[in-house]
Amino acid sequence: MTKASTDKRNPVAFSFVLELLFPIEPIVKPMFGCHAFYVGEKIMLITRNKPQHAEDNGVWVALTAEHLNEFKKEFPSLRSVQLLGNKETLWQNLPAHAPDFEESISRICEFIRKGDNRIGKIPKPKKKKTTRPR
Repeated sequence: MTKASTDKRNPVAFSFVLELLFPIEPIVKPMFGCHAFYVGEKIMLITRNKPQHAEDNGVWVALTAEHLNEFKKEFPSLRSVQLLGNKETLWQNLPAHAPDFEESISRICEFIRKGDNRIGKIPKPKKKKTTRPR
């Protein structure tokens, strides 16, 4: 299991996602007090369970623009992450309080295990810090 899953200070929210993705050995990285799940170089999911902005607790799914509407029809509880502004985004949240939460996340994780290209995105490279000459 990953180091992130055993960190007592910031345990992975909804740790059953770790179990569902275990066969493909995702990389789990802390991110903004949440945990990001990577497969290869693609970020797939973020799990979040924090007291502030609880309406965005759940699992955030990185989707591609061309498949967003199709995916939302398949998973009607998905909605844009409210913390990202009052607009439609490619980060969709399956809220923890949704009646189909565990069932939907299980299906989404199955898609990820099968390499579904509708899910995941390659993050923009971090800008390298440049040192200024003196």
